[in-house]
Amino acid sequence: MRYNSNINFILGSKMRDGKRVILCVDDDMDVLNYLSLTLQAEGFFVIQAATAEEGLKKYREHSPDLVIVDLMMEEVDSGAQLCKELRALQNKAPVYVLSSVGDDMHETIDTQELGVSGVFQKPLDKNTLLKVIRARLS
Repeated sequence: MRYNSNINFILGSKMRDGKRVILCVDDDMDVLNYLSLTLQAEGFFVIQAATAEEGLKKYREHSPDLVIVDLMMEEVDSGAQLCKELRALQNKAPVYVLSSVGDDMHETIDTQELGVSGVFQKPLDKNTLLKVIRARLS
């Protein structure tokens, strides 16, 4: 299917070069590089940010179609705070968080309060990641 850039603009699509835009925020460069390589190989345009502050700035600049945020970055609660700030900005893009906490995360963090669409567990499973993202952006 061929995309017309004028139609994308009218419909409010945030595509870049015909690709959906995904913002990835994580202070671990290995994780950022893994996400970028994986998502770019599947045809997504990836924007990286290494801090929550940088992530918020890039969110405002690029209006991504989807956001992936690490909850446990160097600064305590910076990932959770970024999610809250996106919600306060009335963000419409799905936000997924990365967590290494495991299945008990729902007992310590209120994902509804954060306004997130879901959680990806570290280490990341490529097939699950891509399946969820494709379904959400289709």
